[in-house]
Amino acid sequence: MLTYLILAFGLLALFLGGDFLVKGASGLALRLGLSPMVIGLTVVGFGTSAPELLVSLNAALGGQAGIAIGNVVGSNIANTLLILGLAAVLAPVTVAFAAVRRDLFWMAGATLLLPVVLWSGDLGLIEGLVLVAGLAAFLVLSLRTGAPTDVDISPAGPLWHSLAFALGGLAAIMAGAHYLVQSATIIARDFGISEAMIGLSIVAIGTSLPELATTIVAVIRGQRDIAVGNVIGSNIFNVLGILGITAVVTPIPVAVRFMQVDIPFLIGLTAVIIAVLWLTGKLGRITGIIMLLAYGFYLAATAGL
Repeated sequence: MLTYLILAFGLLALFLGGDFLVKGASGLALRLGLSPMVIGLTVVGFGTSAPELLVSLNAALGGQAGIAIGNVVGSNIANTLLILGLAAVLAPVTVAFAAVRRDLFWMAGATLLLPVVLWSGDLGLIEGLVLVAGLAAFLVLSLRTGAPTDVDISPAGPLWHSLAFALGGLAAIMAGAHYLVQSATIIARDFGISEAMIGLSIVAIGTSLPELATTIVAVIRGQRDIAVGNVIGSNIFNVLGILGITAVVTPIPVAVRFMQVDIPFLIGLTAVIIAVLWLTGKLGRITGIIMLLAYGFYLAATAGL
């Protein structure tokens, strides 16, 4: 029972910590004179991905490679099927394909890069640097072309206020990441579930909570195109940034199941979503229900692997 309470605490700390970190860091960035566009692409982008980064780093350094990689791959699958699917069920998501074409292709490229860097069975320093270089190129291109940020940046408050939020959020994420990985590992061992599956499911959904909250708020506000933008940006950051930075810090052995099951599934899923948005420009309620069912089927079908 205590393990589940620790798991819940870790998830809550990640959720609140991510929100506080984004608020505090955005306020500090505004005080430094950074534009909302720069803040959206860097501070907010990294801030909402901070839970994934800290969890993957914590897991990799602790020897739980399955959780480290499963967290990233699972988060991208959850972002696409669970979060976009839920958004489409709440309200049909419409998006102008031309407006997100470049980022969709970046997401596809990052996803296709996964089997390339993981092919050897180890994600090491060289592969990590390749991924980080890809993220840097994406950010530079986005800034140069003036890509919209799709985020609301509140006016900067007192300096101490922003500092408190940023430091408090970072501390909460660090604590949440530690306890989430620790409790998830214990649960996996108790039930005989692989660490990879825990990373792909419980941990991945937990670290995707900031994206889930942002997407739901966007749908409620009628900003449905932002729901798609959030998922695309998060998926790019997860592969290029989270895996890249983690691999630079410490090598990660790759479980066979990722190359045989999860990454091929993610690649196919990415192709289908791009095709649907290209051909129809929307995700309707029926499509959303199908996406949610597909996510449930994926988890059920792969639970024993």
